[in-house]
Amino acid sequence: MTLNGWAQIALFCGLVLLLTRPLGGYLDNVMAGRRTLLSPVLRPVERGFYRLAGIDPSEEQSWWVYARAMVVFHIVGFAFLYFLLRLQDLLPLNPQGMSAVAPDLAGNTAVSFLTNTNWQSYGGETTMSYLSQMAGLSVQNFLSAATGIALAVALVRGFARAESKGIGNFWADMVRVTLYVLLPFCLLLTVFYVWQGVPQNLSSYVEATTVEGAKQTIAQGPVASQLAIKMLGTNGGGFFNANSAHPYENPTALSNLVQMLSIFAIGAALTNLFGRAVGDERQGWAILAAMSVLFLAGVVVCYWAEAGGNPLIGALGVDNAAGNMEGKEVRFGAPLSALFAVITTAASCGAVNAMLDSFMPLGGMVPLINMLLGEIIIGGVGAGLYGMLLFAVLAIFLAGLMVGRTPEYVGKKIEAREVKFTMLAILCVPLAVLGFTALASVVPAGLAGPANAGPHGFSEILYAYTSAAANNGSAFGGLTANTVFYNGTLAVAMMVGRFAIIIPMLAVAGALAAKRKAAASAGTFPTHGPLFVGLLVGAVLIVGGLTFLPALALGPIVEHFALLAGTLF
Repeated sequence: MTLNGWAQIALFCGLVLLLTRPLGGYLDNVMAGRRTLLSPVLRPVERGFYRLAGIDPSEEQSWWVYARAMVVFHIVGFAFLYFLLRLQDLLPLNPQGMSAVAPDLAGNTAVSFLTNTNWQSYGGETTMSYLSQMAGLSVQNFLSAATGIALAVALVRGFARAESKGIGNFWADMVRVTLYVLLPFCLLLTVFYVWQGVPQNLSSYVEATTVEGAKQTIAQGPVASQLAIKMLGTNGGGFFNANSAHPYENPTALSNLVQMLSIFAIGAALTNLFGRAVGDERQGWAILAAMSVLFLAGVVVCYWAEAGGNPLIGALGVDNAAGNMEGKEVRFGAPLSALFAVITTAASCGAVNAMLDSFMPLGGMVPLINMLLGEIIIGGVGAGLYGMLLFAVLAIFLAGLMVGRTPEYVGKKIEAREVKFTMLAILCVPLAVLGFTALASVVPAGLAGPANAGPHGFSEILYAYTSAAANNGSAFGGLTANTVFYNGTLAVAMMVGRFAIIIPMLAVAGALAAKRKAAASAGTFPTHGPLFVGLLVGAVLIVGGLTFLPALALGPIVEHFALLAGTLF
């Protein structure tokens, strides 16, 4: 580990903190329907959408109506994207003549982008037409990100409101997020990425002659626009198969920094929105502090593991000072590769700038743990906040049991109904991850996927289902996932990881919104200080540790000890 590496990590963390409060204030104004800097231009457009769709943005929806609208919206989105992929060979903007996507892969991809997972069992530049990339995948990147933010705000309203039957209007929330947040920022980011050297065109691929005289096809297309929303919306689905390790998708050190900031910006800012909504910004800072503790712990472990390099290579007398560079870009090195890996798995973004399959066992375990904890360390846009707030409900309930008081959080009493729905949401990811991993580890169709034997092969399977159920989308690599078995089971895991959390979470929001606000008393447990932050972090680690430690012991942990003993897989 080097001082330069730590300086780059510190710079990133400082910039995220600087962005959190102003962006949080902007998001709060947008979601509350208040006037913003963009209102003179966008308010007429917003009203036009409402009139066209017959929506009354002031009409409040119960949690059940809100959930129903969200589900119907996703069903329509799935059908549109599925048939677009199946028919892309007959549609325009296909200069390379890409064939129709196979039924199982089209279904897997449609579910993937619908659920903000963006798992890719294909190579983008060799499978998708420009129309599919733009009208299909990029559009769903916007809509799935907007859905996550809308759902988080719905839960925040549950905490902020008193004796209310509604938690907002799904359609108005979607319009406001997309129009005032995602589109303007993505427009600016697209221009920035083009300036940095990212392609944005509809031209055919270019054939070049290498120095050796061989022919090489260089893919291009509408890359910058998809790159902007894949990062800002924590989608992660890359235009190129190599994702942000590709020089066209991540050409410079500055583009790498902006991509990392884009991944964290909205998720961090939403914690500030929460504090503003409940009338105490300290509550939002406490949530962000808990996220930051878990994030920094992951960065330290991952950077330490990657900076140390492979001990077996060092034993051969090979210079290992640069750390483990297998599968990494020389231009980023071990520090920024480790930081990017922790960011992308902490924030439910499947983008990668290094191949995780080549990380050291403990280095690769950190991204796994980030997802196994429920993608609540910043998390996906919106999903991270509502996931952490569910853990806050659980932590407050446990604290109430310890002191014999009715637990309350930001003025709302936490009772049996909320705890039951919270536990239902928290336990669905372990069910999908461990259930499908166990199945794939014993059936022939599952065992045909890993490229490696032993614990590393098990890690490849575990990582795939963890990434799917956590709606992350990053790939460990080394797993042949474009099969009927993996396309089908991964799609189911993605749906469980998205909707089995959303529905109970909205039920919690509805129950909380209907409650009265309880005035703070001398016996009220403060939820804005270090004690609460420690309790929240402890609850996350205990639930994750008890659930997933055996699986981790069979994969990266045993592989680490085998490596020290001189055994490779």
